[in-house]
Amino acid sequence: MKILGLDHIQIAMPVGEEALARSYYGELLGLIEVDKPINLASRGGVWFENGGLKVHLGVDAQFVPAKKAHPGFRVVDLDSISKQLQAHGFNVEDAKQIPGFRRIFTVDPFGNKIEFLEAEE
Repeated sequence: MKILGLDHIQIAMPVGEEALARSYYGELLGLIEVDKPINLASRGGVWFENGGLKVHLGVDAQFVPAKKAHPGFRVVDLDSISKQLQAHGFNVEDAKQIPGFRRIFTVDPFGNKIEFLEAEE
C-alpha cells in the first residue's frame, strides 16, 4: 500500500442546512464553493476548495456533531481569525500548544469541532 496524500476532508452536517454551511465555510472562512459532481448533487451538502484544500460538507440524516474528531486548518494570522470568529458569535478556546504551532479550537454552526493552527516564527 502506498498512500500519496490527503484528497479531501468530509464533515457531516444536518439535512437542509446548506445555506448555513455556505455562510460559515464560504463567507466567514473564505473557502470557494465548487459544484458537486452531478451524480452526487442530489444527496445535498456543499463542497469547498481553497488551493489544495478540499472540504466536503455531507448531509447526514442521523447527524451528531463531531466533538473530538476534527479538521485542523493551517492558517496565517491566527489572532485575526480568532477575532473574526468571535465577532460572528463563535466561542474560541486556546488549545494546548504543540511544538512549532499556536492553536485554537472552535465549532462550526453545526457543533463540529474545528481547529486552526499557525506556525510559530
